[in-house]
Amino acid sequence: MNPLQRVARNPAAYRRLVLTGRPVAESLEALLRFATTGRFGVLDLAGLPNVQITTSGRKTGLARTATVQYVPVDGGLLLVGSNWGRERHPSWSANLKATQRVTVRRHGHRFVASVRLLTGAERDEAWSTAVAHWPNYQIAQDRAGRRQFRLFLLTPTA
Repeated sequence: MNPLQRVARNPAAYRRLVLTGRPVAESLEALLRFATTGRFGVLDLAGLPNVQITTSGRKTGLARTATVQYVPVDGGLLLVGSNWGRERHPSWSANLKATQRVTVRRHGHRFVASVRLLTGAERDEAWSTAVAHWPNYQIAQDRAGRRQFRLFLLTPTA
């Protein structure tokens, strides 16, 4: 585990990052992605699993790309719409909710995946998996108050 990943996994450090460092992390992410033509970002620097997802904007129809952390699950990727524990869902989650397919870029490889919003018992099970993989999701959920994070399962298509 690299030193930045150790810091990111520390709940106290995560709280500090979420509360005070989010704008810096988001700006640094944009700068790194621009400088490396999308190949490298803050989550890569911290050694955390991440993908770039591209889908059509639900209102504009224009291509929208977002870098998101994921949880590896059997046969796919689990995405958590935490939005740093803010009151609103992340815009990428609204776009995923409105589509059935997404283009995913991971480790320089692109593939198309089907999108499924998880609900009910399936969502509860996925939430347990997400928190076991990344305990800081619970910190963000506590910070978000009544907003329940959207969980998406991305399954690569043949």
